[in-house]
Amino acid sequence: MTSWQDLVAAEPEFAERVRARFTVAKHCTMATLRSDGSPRISGTEVEFGDGGLFLGSMPGAVKALDLRRDSRLALHSPTVEPPEGNPSSWPGEAKIAGRAHEVSNPDREDPSHRFRIDITEAVITHLDEAAERLVIESWHPGRGLERRTRD
Repeated sequence: MTSWQDLVAAEPEFAERVRARFTVAKHCTMATLRSDGSPRISGTEVEFGDGGLFLGSMPGAVKALDLRRDSRLALHSPTVEPPEGNPSSWPGEAKIAGRAHEVSNPDREDPSHRFRIDITEAVITHLDEAAERLVIESWHPGRGLERRTRD
């Protein structure tokens, strides 16, 4: 699997922009899968450190139970509106898809959950300089960084 540090090593400037989008505010959104396969959206916080991307949750939280059962997830950065009068200066938003691996220490007094995220995709969407087209930059292990535009 691909760690956050692998993305940083492969595309440092892109990784820094992804990290900046996720740390612009405290609360992100995460999608997990319920036991019946339907999606669940939850608020979460992410942490970049120790060469990895991590998230946590309170003990017994349903999102943690979802991840224990099926490790697939999608993260969405906090959303910031494009500046009025200057939409091309909008830094955009970021998304990360991957798998969560629990790294909680069962011997700790704090029974909260902690997960390390392995990355299968990282995406930034923003506007072009004329603020006329959507720019989609995506990175995948083995494929590298790609850039597309959409009207």
